[in-house]
Amino acid sequence: MTTSNSTTFDFQGARVLVTGGSNGIGLEIAQSFVLAGAIVTITGTKDSPAQYSHDLSRFEYIKCVMSSREDIATLSQSISALDILVNNAGQVMPNGGNEYDPDVFEEAVLINLSAAFRLTQLLHPLLAKSTLRGGACVINMASLASFFAVEFVPGYGAAKAAVVQMTKTLAVHYASDNIRVNAIAPGLVESNMTAPMLPFDALTKPHLDRSPIRRIGTPSDIAPAALFLASEASQFITGHTLVIDGGFSAKG
Repeated sequence: MTTSNSTTFDFQGARVLVTGGSNGIGLEIAQSFVLAGAIVTITGTKDSPAQYSHDLSRFEYIKCVMSSREDIATLSQSISALDILVNNAGQVMPNGGNEYDPDVFEEAVLINLSAAFRLTQLLHPLLAKSTLRGGACVINMASLASFFAVEFVPGYGAAKAAVVQMTKTLAVHYASDNIRVNAIAPGLVESNMTAPMLPFDALTKPHLDRSPIRRIGTPSDIAPAALFLASEASQFITGHTLVIDGGFSAKG
């Protein structure tokens, strides 16, 4: 006897912003919200959605370089209503730099932490006006690097560790405005960021050997968690970071 499991969410008419939604995990999250009926805006670093090799026509697209205060301000001013903010945009080794260089370290922290805080604060008034059942929602993107040392990206790791703490603090601070704040910490997932390392067994085998579910994750493993955390089903969850890593962190 064959059985199937499927979970559906209804976000009909909800307004969603996914930063870095033009590729990878962000794109999968954005697509999932669209399929659930939401009106979704995404950001990317290219001037136009037509410059991407995949179809982004179902989204409103706004260019935003997350290291630019001006771009973040323009983005926030372009949004007229918002129920769900997904702070997904991130980068390792900005401009190919070495994160042990203090300037590159600072830029990594700016892109992966400070930009999300700045945007969330700017959009707070819109989120506070949301009438979404279960409350408005902010979902931050953490990482296994929030909890484990990744030696070659000290700036990225420091930023992602801070995202976990920022999530807790904003959850407390925004609770009175009926805004929940949670985070997702993916393990090793196929994406543009991880593409340079995935072909090399020497880099992936130690990770797979430690993971009880012995495979590399995909964006489709992450997106359903974002919908759950934004849904009424999780209305009693805030300040939490959900680790999705195939069991990697379960082993000491």
